[in-house]
Amino acid sequence: MQNAHLTALSTKHSMLDQRIATESQRPLPDQMLIAQLKKEKLRVKEAMAR
Repeated sequence: MQNAHLTALSTKHSMLDQRIATESQRPLPDQMLIAQLKKEKLRVKEAMAR
């Protein structure tokens, strides 16, 4: 169970990273969205560390 949870968190972390990269490369990136995504990515990373 723990391994499945960690895998899910890792997948979510990777997806957030991809969304941040995609948004950053747009001609007019939404800085508010990028900030929200980065905060969520940090929360996921902290959950993975526990």
